[in-house]
Amino acid sequence: MTQTYLCTLPLPEEWFGELRRRLPDVEIHRASVDRPPEPDVLARVDFLHTSEWFPDRADAPALRCIQLDTSGVDHVRSTSLWDTTIPITTLGGIAPVPMAEYAMMAILELAHRMPLIERHRAERSWPSNAERLANLTPVDLPGATVGVVGYGRIGREISRLAGAFGMNVLGVSRSGRAGAGGDKFDTGRSTAGEDRAELFPVSELDEVLRRSDVLVVVVPLTESTRGLIGAGQLDQLRPGSFVVNIARGGIVDEAALLDRLRDGRVGGVALDVFDDEPLPPDSPWWSESGALITPHVAGLAPQYHAQTLDLVVENLTRLAEDRPLVNEVDRVAGY
Repeated sequence: MTQTYLCTLPLPEEWFGELRRRLPDVEIHRASVDRPPEPDVLARVDFLHTSEWFPDRADAPALRCIQLDTSGVDHVRSTSLWDTTIPITTLGGIAPVPMAEYAMMAILELAHRMPLIERHRAERSWPSNAERLANLTPVDLPGATVGVVGYGRIGREISRLAGAFGMNVLGVSRSGRAGAGGDKFDTGRSTAGEDRAELFPVSELDEVLRRSDVLVVVVPLTESTRGLIGAGQLDQLRPGSFVVNIARGGIVDEAALLDRLRDGRVGGVALDVFDDEPLPPDSPWWSESGALITPHVAGLAPQYHAQTLDLVVENLTRLAEDRPLVNEVDRVAGY
């Protein structure tokens, strides 16, 4: 039976040419939010490759797989497709290495006072020797403890990189074990080395917070993780701790975090995600001293096109052979 594939993403022509070469029997269609597919095409589609565009279930009766161009699925829960049995698969496995690198970059920049240094640069002001010693001396990272909330593939990568800097790692997952069980996509770019993190279930999050000098949040946004890091949790961190959020807005209480950054209870913040995106021009985060702000870029992968193609080919092949799909979402767990 011929498979009908529909993509709503602005991928280059070369990408689709390679897909045709590798799977010549697949019928390929393209659409976008501004140029939706013809109804007769949508009615035949059995494999939808998309990010933000989702049809009504009734308009796609042949649909057998939804391949997301995202790792998170929080934006799909409000669609009619979520309440079906159609498998939803994610982009998971493509971004662990760049996301872990981003987390370590953020930790290093905060430890070396880069937000304050950049402020001096913007103001064209050279600090005195006394100011440099008082405000720009770096934090000692060897021996410091990183608490990683959301200990799956990304968390393990962070652990391996942090270990190279002599840091201790505490990992938090729903079960207290390293995540990413089941049939998951692997790019083969993971860093080699033993994972020596101490693992905790989410029920013991408070213990991890009390021991952490750096908190890295990388847990998926679900009903159980929304608001997970609030004022009470932030107050349990060691004084002057750093907070890095590369997960989703809605998990960390931004207002509580801002208050604690301003009064010094939190020593520095790196945020790649926000409650409201794009971040409004009048947001205080843009100019907040002690904060590293980036526009949701931590998950961008250098080999995105090649890795995405491998994943799509794998799942199209598995769908044709009635085999379990890679990166299938657990709707009960929410990711």
